[in-house]
Amino acid sequence: MPARASELNALAVQRLKSPGLHFVGGVAGLALQITDTGSRSWTLRLSVAGRRRDMGLGAYPDVTLAMARERAREARELVRRGVDPIEQRRAATSALKASVAAALTFRQTATAYISTHEAGWKNAKHAQQWRNTLEAYAYPVMGDLLVRDVQKEHVLAALRPIWTEKNETATRLRGRIELVLSYAMQAGYRPEGLNPARWRGGLDKLLPAPAKVAKAEHHPALPLGQVGAFMQRLRAAPGMGARALEFTILTAARSGEVRGATWAEIDLQDKVWSVPPSRMKAGNEHRVPLSTAAIALLEALPRIAGTDLVFPAPRGGQLSDMTLSAVLRRMEIPAVPHGFRSTFRDWAAERTTFPREAAEMALAHTIESKVEAAYRRGDLFEKRRVMMAEWADFLSLEEQPAKVIPMR
Repeated sequence: MPARASELNALAVQRLKSPGLHFVGGVAGLALQITDTGSRSWTLRLSVAGRRRDMGLGAYPDVTLAMARERAREARELVRRGVDPIEQRRAATSALKASVAAALTFRQTATAYISTHEAGWKNAKHAQQWRNTLEAYAYPVMGDLLVRDVQKEHVLAALRPIWTEKNETATRLRGRIELVLSYAMQAGYRPEGLNPARWRGGLDKLLPAPAKVAKAEHHPALPLGQVGAFMQRLRAAPGMGARALEFTILTAARSGEVRGATWAEIDLQDKVWSVPPSRMKAGNEHRVPLSTAAIALLEALPRIAGTDLVFPAPRGGQLSDMTLSAVLRRMEIPAVPHGFRSTFRDWAAERTTFPREAAEMALAHTIESKVEAAYRRGDLFEKRRVMMAEWADFLSLEEQPAKVIPMR
């Protein structure tokens, strides 16, 4: 127990100037600590479980003599009851910091989730789609709510206005909200438990199934009987956009895969175009057998200095996703570039005997059956080489409409 000091009043404390520890009395162990630089603060010397402890009580004069004595009495009472006041305060401070750190809004948590994961996403467009859908539909409802307070009614309030009219967008939004809330649970921003945005066993009881409300959207495509005549006109059309569209049709590829194609991906000698996983929708490498017509198109293209792109834009960089569509509009064709994949699929099914699997692989479609995907190892490349050659032959033929002769 520290020696009992003379009880100083407020004026006497104010006059203390010399560096060191000045016991002020009133409560055993209470002292004013003065440093060499002149800063002053309160210290309480305690004995906790036989161990000497020094406990800070705040800076002087912000903490007055009377306040310091009151805090000192409270600390000594805790010691008398068997509580270490220093550890208690440390625990309270830690809990407060944890509470403040966890007090993130849904918007802040979603931003953190996107920043954490976007490096692993395929492109910046995907991250922007995340931001756009959350900004448009989720943030107005729950953006400023603490993420720990988001409940099922908030999720429903964001989804219901668009669930029927924009079901594809709504379905993606639900999945994104679910991921953000799962991230919040694992990060300690909300208590763990059932995710209020989960579908199975949750929202599936409150919203109609997407398959029942989603409106099927089919890409406008040319009928098989018209595609040959169109290809004759397309080959005569000038411009890099026309060549990219022609190559897209010959290979049955997605326009984005064609617009990003580089000469390094193309082997003219072996007649194969190898699209890397980073540029494929399913994230797997896709080998495309190149027909004679496709090779002739590539060999006729100019090599532009300063870029490895096969179909560069006039001012550099990739062609925009609207360039190929603009070619069709100028030619007054009621179709979109993606629609020619549908035309190819119709041709394979209706005009050939190639197996369905070969056509699906040519389109780089994901195998829906996990069992089938587990057992399928090859990519039917040689069969697809024959198929793409016959597709190119079909595209070079202009079918004549049948003449109907009336019977007299």
